[in-house]
Parts: sequence; structure tokens; C-alpha cells
Amino acid sequence: MAQINGVLVCGGAGFIGSHLVDRLLSDGHSVEVVDDLSIGSLANLASARAAGGTMRFHHLDISSPEFSELIALRRPSVIYHLALLPSGAARTTEMLRSATLLLTVLEVARRYGVKKVVLAPPAGLLYGEVPARQLPVKEGRKSEPMGVAHVMANTLVDLLTVYRESYDLEFTALAMTNVYGSRQRSSDGVVAAFVDAVVNQNEPVICGNGRQTRDFLFIDDAIDALAKAMNKGGGLVINVGTGKQTAIKDLWQIVGRDSALQERYESARTVDLQRNSVNTTRARIQLGWSHWTTLETGIDELLGRKS
Repeated sequence: MAQINGVLVCGGAGFIGSHLVDRLLSDGHSVEVVDDLSIGSLANLASARAAGGTMRFHHLDISSPEFSELIALRRPSVIYHLALLPSGAARTTEMLRSATLLLTVLEVARRYGVKKVVLAPPAGLLYGEVPARQLPVKEGRKSEPMGVAHVMANTLVDLLTVYRESYDLEFTALAMTNVYGSRQRSSDGVVAAFVDAVVNQNEPVICGNGRQTRDFLFIDDAIDALAKAMNKGGGLVINVGTGKQTAIKDLWQIVGRDSALQERYESARTVDLQRNSVNTTRARIQLGWSHWTTLETGIDELLGRKS
């Protein structure tokens, strides 16, 4: 890819977005941050502001005319669109809006010569429920529609493909598993919820029997993949995860190992997958990436305790 003239991060004040901004600044890029602060927080950008470098924050909605004007003015080489399919989104209108927002980003990018758009759709929504024998799941797996969120996640990838083939707008879509780390709200992930329970001495809640599995990815590892996707993985969906399944009840044993708190079980949620993990062979080949942080190490760092 040609020299990077600047990077714009949609959703840059959120959990993953703010960590990406930190990384991009440390790599020497000038960064434009766009966020409507409906989920993100300016507090998440405190370290980015303190680090120096060129960062500008824009309190904007992607659907506003000002967003198009910003792209026309700044002409970034790459747009990271992370303001899509928010964790736990339950309303159909929110999910449908994700396609509209992506279309806005793609159309503006096409119009003003942006070279590449990078997305990070949740792997669980992209692949749906996968039989145990097919785990860790490889890219390209097709399954029966499991709901609006599943359909929309795949629609987003289809839109990227259309713009690449029709307008030569490059993309990389990183199918990310369950990312956890600092700045994550307790309502947006089970690791964050368990950590919050330990810190505030609240009863941890497990929905279902606790045997459902997830592929937990530490934030530093996830951000490294996003950074590498700036120049690599063109035209591809690439899985980003650990390839390892961890049961929710086992996760609590790791998070709460020094705690006397007892978990409480509640009814399973119908939207929850039974199992999830991804094959990362393509990430190793196309991005030169693989995860390095074990779940135990990541949680110890998050809780500030010695391994």
C-alpha cells in the first residue's frame, strides 16, 4: 500500500477504538478520531492526549453531513470503522443502522480517495452457532441465518466486497472473538463483568450452566492485528482470536481465584452461542500475526495482580 497520509478511526473513543488510537500514535501516524460518545468516552482518550503526536477528536455522528466534510478536508488514507454492531445490541433498528453507517463510510471513502477501510465484526455474529467438530471455525463458513445480527454481520462483509470490486476500495475485515481488557464496560463482556464483580465485591452472575465456551482475546493482541491490517490482508475476512475455547464457569475460576465470592446462575439467554473459537491460520499467513497473551496473564494484568 502507498504511504499513509493519515488514519481516521470511527468509534475511536470506545474500548477497542481508543486502544487502537494509542497504537497508531505510537507508530507515528496522525489520527482523526470520530465518535458520537453514545458509547465511547473522552476519558478513554486520556493516554492518547498525554502521549503527544497528532490527534484530533471530532464529536460527530457518522451519518451527519459534517462527517463527509471531515473526510473531504483531511483525506485520510485509511478508515477504521469500529462503530458497528455494538456488543449486546438487541434492537433490530440498531443492527439495521449498522449497514446504513457502513454505506455512508464506504461512499465517502470512495468519493474522496480513501485507500482502505478496516472493520472488526464480531466472529460470533459472523459465523453463528458452529458444530463442535468444526471448531475452531475457518473463514468462509456459511450457516443458516440465526437472527438479524447474524444476517447484518454478513451483509457488512458483502458491502465491503461490492465496493472493492466496483470501485477498487480496499478492505480488510477482522472477525474478532471476545476481546477483553482495560476500558471495557462491565456490560459489554463477561470478562469485564467478572472483573467488576471482584473489584466491587459483587456476586458474579453466570447465565446458563456455564459450560458455554468463548475464545477470549486480550486487547493488546487484538490491537496488533488491527495495526497490521492497515497494510495487509486486502480483500479478506481474517479471523483474529486464540483458537482456544474456555467455558464461562472456568473463566470465573480464573478471574475469581483469590476471591471468596460465589457465582450465581441465572437462566440462559436465547441469543447466546453455545460455543465459539476461530482458526487463525490465515492471520498468521496474511498478517504475520498470532496471539501471545494467555488468558491467565491477561486477566492478571487487568486485575493488577502477580501471576
